[in-house]
Amino acid sequence: MSTQKFALITGATSGIGYELAKLFAQDGTNLIIVARNEDNLSQTATELRAINNITVHTITADLFEPGAANKVYEQAKELGVGIEYLVNDAGQGEWGRFFKTDLDREIDLVQLNIIALMSLTKYFLQDMVAQNSGRILNLASSLAKAPTPYMAVYAASKAFVLSFSEALVKELEETNVTVTALLPGATDTDFFHKAKAENTVTYKETSLYDPAEVAKGGYDAFLNGEATVQPGFKNKAQNTMSTLLPDGAVASNMEKQMVSSMEEDGKSEITHEASARERDSINIKNGGVNGDFKPHNLN
Repeated sequence: MSTQKFALITGATSGIGYELAKLFAQDGTNLIIVARNEDNLSQTATELRAINNITVHTITADLFEPGAANKVYEQAKELGVGIEYLVNDAGQGEWGRFFKTDLDREIDLVQLNIIALMSLTKYFLQDMVAQNSGRILNLASSLAKAPTPYMAVYAASKAFVLSFSEALVKELEETNVTVTALLPGATDTDFFHKAKAENTVTYKETSLYDPAEVAKGGYDAFLNGEATVQPGFKNKAQNTMSTLLPDGAVASNMEKQMVSSMEEDGKSEITHEASARERDSINIKNGGVNGDFKPHNLN
């Protein structure tokens, strides 16, 4: 097996995952990037290699599919490289009242946000503990601490990620392996498009975090072995309030952020280039119909 250190990153072609990949590349860490869209993977790999002449392998995988995490692990092992860092970034949401949304779509979200993340963590963590070295970064969310109407399944799935990660921190105290949970606030990525949430108050009327800023905060905390990180002052303040207020009050506050906006001239475009590219590729796959994203349409 190669002695070179590699980071494996899911969801690396857009948003926070893309910016994290760039940070690893800048530090000279070789990469294995994982996503579903082969064209986006290829373009992203080319961009990352140009940063610091690193080695970048790609794995095309649909983590909505049961068993896909095991296939990713096996393909990574076949490359004969050591995975020192694992970043579980891939995740999606679905906007709407739960009794109206599509159950199959939400089962897919649980598969992606929980089962795939848990499985990849299991596979690579066993190797890391055996070698007594490694770091894992799991993407949770500011909603992990906030019951969120109109994003009920997403928020609950991220509560799992946070609780799961914090439990592993305790289990691994006697090892040189660390787990960090990143809790970003609303960020300027293609998340809202995939979740059909582009008409919400949060998206149209509030200032979204820069993915590069969020990634840098998460990356630094990850390398320092911190248990959790919440980049941004507003994000920290919101999480503090979520801790202090009763859950019912938190849910009421979150509902106000997730309802449909009445603002006609609010935000409508992604400014983050890689995320805009991802959004465009989804629209092309769906015949140009924005907001009609089905998880298995993009192969």
